[in-house]
Amino acid sequence: MRQGLVEFGWTFFFVLVNFAIFYLLMKKYLFERVTDHMEKRTQEIADSFDTAASKKKDAEELIAKYESKIEDIKSERNAMIKDATKRAEERSKEIIKAAEDDAKKIVIKAQADIEREKIKTTNMIKDQMSVLAIGIAAKVIEKELDKDAHQKMIRQIISEVGEASWQN
Repeated sequence: MRQGLVEFGWTFFFVLVNFAIFYLLMKKYLFERVTDHMEKRTQEIADSFDTAASKKKDAEELIAKYESKIEDIKSERNAMIKDATKRAEERSKEIIKAAEDDAKKIVIKAQADIEREKIKTTNMIKDQMSVLAIGIAAKVIEKELDKDAHQKMIRQIISEVGEASWQN
């Protein structure tokens, strides 16, 4: 008889029995532990994926929340800039109005000063005319002019002095 790879005999039977006992022992002590360990590991990995997905979702919500806050801050910033610009324009208008008021006051004061100087100058001219008139009167008295000639002379002097003083 030709012998093959496997020979059916008592040895084959013992190998089968040993294999069955070894399989049962492995199943009882090793397979359950390995299977439990594999299931735990599978569950841990699944939990890690769930946690990662949850954290990703939370992160996306935070990103959306912060982007919303950034937009709010930008709009608030723009409002503050507009407000500051408006206040600056109002302040510049107030400053310009105050400057115009001051300029008007200065012009009014200058006009009053000019008027005072005009009156003062007129009074000085009148004083000088009085002095001249007295001088003329003294000369007239020396000559003993008649009344008509005296009046004519005073009018002539006043008109000459008046025209000369206003031409300067």
